[in-house]
Amino acid sequence: MRRSIRLACEKEGFRVNEASTGSDALERIAIGRPDLVLLDLMLPGMSGYDVCREIRRSEAELPIIMVTAKGEEVDKVIGLELGADDYVTKPFGPRELIARIRANLRNRARASDLTGSRSAVGSALHIGELVIGLAEREVAIGGRAVSLTRTEFDILSCLALHAGQVLNRDQIVAQAWGYKGEDGGRLLDSHIKNLRRKIEPDPRRPRFIVTVRQVGYKLVREPPTGQTCSMLGR
Repeated sequence: MRRSIRLACEKEGFRVNEASTGSDALERIAIGRPDLVLLDLMLPGMSGYDVCREIRRSEAELPIIMVTAKGEEVDKVIGLELGADDYVTKPFGPRELIARIRANLRNRARASDLTGSRSAVGSALHIGELVIGLAEREVAIGGRAVSLTRTEFDILSCLALHAGQVLNRDQIVAQAWGYKGEDGGRLLDSHIKNLRRKIEPDPRRPRFIVTVRQVGYKLVREPPTGQTCSMLGR
């Protein structure tokens, strides 16, 4: 599997650094930070879940694409909750894999360009107690900093830039990942769940990111103040 992926990536001009175990991968990442990580969940010794968790402790912006043969939805959800940005399920074609790699790299480059743009410095969106610094890629709620992955931030900023408007799943997926995949809707739903856990006072009764049935999601322009007050009191 590693050989076929390496050949497909090298054919497209990528430089590939292989690791056969999770611990080896973490050592290689520490020595020379890559632009993107393809991470198999089924690894000897240290699992892909553990590797993802360790990467996210120090690398919030490094794109991680999970490569898995598992078809159970719960396995994918766990990986996304640990901070993975995307996933491909084996068997997959090289075109699909390369498309997802390029999409994640484009999004990372776009984020870097915005962070380095002088004209964007200081730009922030205020949604009630939620503050989203577009240039700094920082989020705070009630004065408390919130740590988001790159993809989570891209989804939140997409919703915030269209606050009050209902966006369908395809629109959000295209903005956050740059492609329309078969599993894009389910992938988005998992990230929305993670976002709610991080920014909502009560994720079971969301006040910021609300679901519009059969359509998509909306970021409420003026969340109820009562809910925000209960959060600040915790």
